Amino acid sequence: MKPKILVVEDEPDALELIAFNLKNAGLEVVTAENGEAALQLARAHLPDLILLDLMLPEVDGLEVCKILRRDSATSAIPIIMVTARAAEMDRVLGLELGADEYVTKPFSPRELVLRVKNLLRRRQATETKTDRITAGDLVIDIPRHLVTVQGRPVELTATEFRLLSVLAQRRGRVQSREQLLRDVWNYESLIDTRTVDTHMRRLREKLGPAARYLDTVRGVGYRFSEA
Repeated sequence: MKPKILVVEDEPDALELIAFNLKNAGLEVVTAENGEAALQLARAHLPDLILLDLMLPEVDGLEVCKILRRDSATSAIPIIMVTARAAEMDRVLGLELGADEYVTKPFSPRELVLRVKNLLRRRQATETKTDRITAGDLVIDIPRHLVTVQGRPVELTATEFRLLSVLAQRRGRVQSREQLLRDVWNYESLIDTRTVDTHMRRLREKLGPAARYLDTVRGVGYRFSEA
């Protein structure tokens, strides 16, 4: 599955250039030309990374960044700010508001693509890569395909086990229903997202008290949380 990048840029030529190079690098691209559209698309698509211009109509890039970082559904999405503002104060402010990187215009498209790929790799590396995941009284043994709650085995179907494992490996990060359909069911052409809800309901019933680790984020999807 291709990583999805949201490109937010109000200059058509710059938007076209960035999108062209990202697509050539094998990435999926969603575009927005103003801050309001950027917020809507970020919440709808939950992209793997956002390239965000600062000087935008309606809602500027700094405000977009602040809003995304306050929203639990989008707070963990990496953000690269791309802007003509080169002053140190602007860079510091952008990073303080939650940007992961800051790229000034004019930029090398090749370098920008490399920065995107490097940041995607770093994010992927933060996912849990253990064969055994423990959260309180819940234990997920991935190689043995075994789940126990309070020491008692829980019988899960292959899909239920995969769904739980994916959420647990990405603990703390909201996963949209569309993302889960791609990563758990391997659906490239999306079908009814109620499939996810049905399996989640059955999974929670089987987990009993450990179902408390599975949060519903209304209007978005699900998250594994130990809070």
